[in-house]
Amino acid sequence: MAAAPVAAGSGAGRGRRSAATVAAWGGWGGRPRPGNILLQLRQGQLTGRGLVRAVQFTETFLTERDKQSKWSGIPQLLLKLHTTSHLHSDFVECQNILKEISPLLSMEAMAFVTEERKLTQETTYPNTYIFDLFGGVDTEGVTKRLAEKNDFVIFLFTLMTSKKTFLQTATLIEDILGVKKEMIRLDEVPNLSSLVSNFDQQQLANFCRILAVTISEMDTGNDDKHTLLAKNAQQKKSLSLGPSAAEINQAALLSIPGFVERLCKLATRKVSESTGTASFLQELEEWYTWLDNALVLDALMRVANEESEHNQGASEENGLPHTSARTQLPQSMKIMHEIMYKLEVLYVLCVLLMGRQRNQVHRMIAEFKLIPGLNNLFDKLIWRKHSASALVLHGHNQNCDCSPDITLKIQFLRLLQSFSDHHENKYLLLNNQELNELSAISLKANIPEVEAVLNTDRSLVCDGKRGLLTRLLQVMKKEPAESSFRFWQARAVESFLRGTTSYADQMFLLKRGLLEHILYCIVDSECKSRDVLQSYFDLLGELMKFNVDAFKRFNKYINTDAKFQVFLKQINSSLVDSNMLVRCVTLSLDRFENQVDMKVAEVLSECRLLAYISQVPTQMSFLFRLINIIHVQTLTQENVSCLNTSLVILMLARRKERLPLYLRLLQRMEHSKKYPGFLLNNFHNLLRFWQQHYLHKDKDSTCLENSSCISFSYWKETVSILLNPDRQSPSALVSYIEEPYMDIDRDFTEE
Repeated sequence: MAAAPVAAGSGAGRGRRSAATVAAWGGWGGRPRPGNILLQLRQGQLTGRGLVRAVQFTETFLTERDKQSKWSGIPQLLLKLHTTSHLHSDFVECQNILKEISPLLSMEAMAFVTEERKLTQETTYPNTYIFDLFGGVDTEGVTKRLAEKNDFVIFLFTLMTSKKTFLQTATLIEDILGVKKEMIRLDEVPNLSSLVSNFDQQQLANFCRILAVTISEMDTGNDDKHTLLAKNAQQKKSLSLGPSAAEINQAALLSIPGFVERLCKLATRKVSESTGTASFLQELEEWYTWLDNALVLDALMRVANEESEHNQGASEENGLPHTSARTQLPQSMKIMHEIMYKLEVLYVLCVLLMGRQRNQVHRMIAEFKLIPGLNNLFDKLIWRKHSASALVLHGHNQNCDCSPDITLKIQFLRLLQSFSDHHENKYLLLNNQELNELSAISLKANIPEVEAVLNTDRSLVCDGKRGLLTRLLQVMKKEPAESSFRFWQARAVESFLRGTTSYADQMFLLKRGLLEHILYCIVDSECKSRDVLQSYFDLLGELMKFNVDAFKRFNKYINTDAKFQVFLKQINSSLVDSNMLVRCVTLSLDRFENQVDMKVAEVLSECRLLAYISQVPTQMSFLFRLINIIHVQTLTQENVSCLNTSLVILMLARRKERLPLYLRLLQRMEHSKKYPGFLLNNFHNLLRFWQQHYLHKDKDSTCLENSSCISFSYWKETVSILLNPDRQSPSALVSYIEEPYMDIDRDFTEE
């Protein structure tokens, strides 16, 4: 992108040139071959050796070469900029040079994205390319030094009050925050509430780019990959230090009157539809290669508006008709401009939904009708038919998810996941007719209607023929087998089912063919993606748990031994991915076995999956592998479910007074593998960690209780019984570890 010019000699450049190189080029009588200059510059910037910037050439040579190559004098201007941008230099002259360079970059970019595009057709190398190639962009070194000055960063926010400096200031702040080691606190920004409240909607949308950094924890990385040991240690440290900067910043934003309401309006405002499929994709590929964020688009639109005002004044003086320059912008660019906005806004809302003030944010999002607003945009913007084709940008491949069109879909699905997860507001994803359908399902099954459905404010739900959840199911079933959206779609739908199991919710989705779609993806398409498989197994487990009708549908679809073997192969290929399904089937089997009902008895006698899980050797095989694939030091949010699934199997065995039998079988399996004590010692350490982890986290314990329908007190009792140090207890792990192999007191904590 055509970034604001930064002094060529300031900061850490692309590479340091040796004194010999400077001597060679500074006063060299000869010159490199003209045809190779650009190639040598690019090579030098990649390697850090040789030619890397304009200052390594003489002004005479650059002027002579410019006559042939039509570089618009940019290399010479960069040479002058380098000379005038040092300490004690004439900064007025520096400013004048920047004024000369700026139009060469901004007008070219403007011409490129408007209908004319004359400049790019007349020159081999665009000005932005020449500017970058001759060392004009040196952002990293500058921003690192600026980031060290916290008072300067805070001061920059005050410059955002002016529309003329807003975009440049926002860009600079964003660059600085990207390299700043410690996050700034928004409550230290003077008059933050007034500043944000005075932003127009366009400015607020771009301000969300800055907010996205300030409200996110700095060291999040891939959350699932961070070990729970490390997370627990960090949480203990955080408790002693108080709220993090990100949490303070979230609270500061939520205290601004009307802030969330304005975000909801931005997220749901409508835009014009694209003029056509082919032209949209073609134009998008062309200009998005050069323009990579909404700030640049705003800059271009601002230039267009300023030019429009200038032309209007000139037209009025000459009595000529006036045509707005903004109307020359391609329709595709206007749509993508709105997509970029919505990306940032949805991200900020998603982070706030997962923060400490979640209930407050949930209440406001519902009140300001974010969900019905997104539902109205679903077909026309979020999941437009013509945007399904993979757009391959320059320097990327067809599997790249960096397109704004694709990123918007993913961010939308992440928002739905956060919104639905363990919250009664999830029913806002339905419309009135669909809520009535839930009530009818409960009535037909002669079960109480879900209280959250009864309490749902019907004025806040989706309108139209279909609610947002139903629309999501429709596109989910049409998604290509290799699509990366499958993972996020399954996660969003699964979040609707999480929490206390609802028969009505399950039947609502079963009636729409969700189970058959999942089984087709797992069995018939033989999905290979581990992430997609895990999300589909998790969703299948929530969909089938305790539901006799779901198991009947399963047996109807998996109607041959060949299909069932493919299904088992997928389950056994990775228990980390499939263990939640194993847990749900195990829990369902236990409930069904304790029910006296002809329908249940029929399913128990016919369902291949229930018959398979009911076998003790099958349960022991799962139990052994679940314990064996995890260790305290490698536990993450992703694989800790394996530990909880192993506990479910043993808790159900304890209910049937078979816990000693299962422990004895584990001991035998250890010996058969020639590793006596290895598994049970590991399990002992895992259970010690389980106590440390879950007995201090209310949310996790509630989730375990709701998802299993087993009281958390029974979870705690079972773990305590297993960890009993009395070697005479038939239900204690130590009773099955021989003395020479005992290793249960290892310290697994991380400092």
